[in-house]
Amino acid sequence: MIHVKTSVTRPSADVVRRLAKFSSATIHEAQGRRGALSSRIKPIDRSMHFCGPAVTVRCAPQDNLMLQVAIHYATAGDVVLVSAGEFGEAGTFGDVLGNAMAAKGIAAMVTDSGVRDTADLIELGLPVFSANVAIRGTVKETLGPINHPLVIGGEIVYPGDILRGDADGIVVVRRDEAEEVIALAQARVDAEDEQIRRYRAGGTTIELCNLTDKLKAKGLLVED
Repeated sequence: MIHVKTSVTRPSADVVRRLAKFSSATIHEAQGRRGALSSRIKPIDRSMHFCGPAVTVRCAPQDNLMLQVAIHYATAGDVVLVSAGEFGEAGTFGDVLGNAMAAKGIAAMVTDSGVRDTADLIELGLPVFSANVAIRGTVKETLGPINHPLVIGGEIVYPGDILRGDADGIVVVRRDEAEEVIALAQARVDAEDEQIRRYRAGGTTIELCNLTDKLKAKGLLVED
């Protein structure tokens, strides 16, 4: 088995930049409510956000050997995505590795495991999303795959897929679908902007959400 694949087809920087204009929730809805990673994986600070291509890593629980290998091979703008079997009681990642990532210009760190040194990571400014915060340390013993398809947070992610993360969560966009998703997301934003304008002009939820017939069919009764 080849553990590390270094040849990854990444989206262009322009595609990443244009997709980053939209929130994770907008992208999720625009692409047919697909791609949302588990809501357990959250930013360690709500102001953190990122958009970039995935470098996928599988670590053994409480073992960050392959994460360190992935940092070596990752390039500026990448999002290092680590599955460690959803083992949350381990600080798989902390400020030392955070500085290693920041020095290379890596865009973000995402894991279904735990992280630690969160105050230092917040000060560093590197976006870090994790399923837990835990202080227990890790070993460096077990080999695993890098840049192979990865199941994490209930979704399959392929190397080079685009990950968009913000205060609401993380969504994955297939690299070859990105242009279509950008167009769909923009159309959704335009429609929502128009709906907000109509609310501010006095429109009501039943009217603007076209609920009259549905509520009638369900037998809604209203009493003065």
